[in-house]
Amino acid sequence: MNKKLEWHLLALHPNELNFNEENLAEIKIGGRHLCIARFHEKLFACAAKCPHAAAPLAGGYVNVQGDIVCPVHRYKFNLETGRNTTGEGYFLKTYPVEEREDGWYVGIERDNWFGF
Repeated sequence: MNKKLEWHLLALHPNELNFNEENLAEIKIGGRHLCIARFHEKLFACAAKCPHAAAPLAGGYVNVQGDIVCPVHRYKFNLETGRNTTGEGYFLKTYPVEEREDGWYVGIERDNWFGF
């Protein structure tokens, strides 16, 4: 089944986002709280809270492998896939990010995939 995405303008330029010193920002967009990460000049979007203990991921950091690291228990998640890379079995919800001519967009699944 194809997921139906609604694309929301994230920023005209990444410098508009309020990144912390770890290149992480927490935002609310499309009714969702997201963590935006900047890594190697790319933007990634994921759920704002760790799936393990609900810690705010914007308080963590991105390691050299490109994993976002939770600030509480140091669980690590791949920013592209959401896969837990430290073996605990949790999965982090990720969202696609696209750079377009008129800005950066994040794709969020529609709540009702039937289109009603």
